[in-house]
Amino acid sequence: MTHLVRLAMLALAACLPLLPALARAEALIEGTWVTPDQAEMTIAPCEQGFCGVLSRIVITEALASQHGVDATSINVETLIDVFNEDPALRGRPMLGLQILTLRATDNPWHFEGEIYNPQDGKTYAGAMDVTGPDTILLKGCALYVLCQEQTWVRIVPPEATDPNAITALAVQ
Repeated sequence: MTHLVRLAMLALAACLPLLPALARAEALIEGTWVTPDQAEMTIAPCEQGFCGVLSRIVITEALASQHGVDATSINVETLIDVFNEDPALRGRPMLGLQILTLRATDNPWHFEGEIYNPQDGKTYAGAMDVTGPDTILLKGCALYVLCQEQTWVRIVPPEATDPNAITALAVQ
């Protein structure tokens, strides 16, 4: 073999151990996440990249008082997307509503896309960063100047807390 071919094979062999880590990095955002107001978002692969849907709604006292209602009197299964800018979409149920559309970037721990805010019916430019094994940082911006951030925490499935499951994962 020529020196150049050996060098290329050596470089390829050095990079091979990184491929599983990069493949797992995209999957790092998959799962169900708790937001600061205790709502839950489920992120999964979709045609656009990764989509996040509202999988649990929590009506906080602050939100209820903002709208002049009692939080305990609200049936979250009947909530609809009343603030959507598009009148044709205002009848959509909130539970299961797609809020996030994210795409992978060159950095496997950073995703970019759009965030729909059902509280004002607008869609914003957004990004998500994996900040730890069970935390992500969501950032949404209006005009790339006015930005807000939230840290979300992964809901660990019950089977992952089983000591036998952890042992089995550690052995693999």
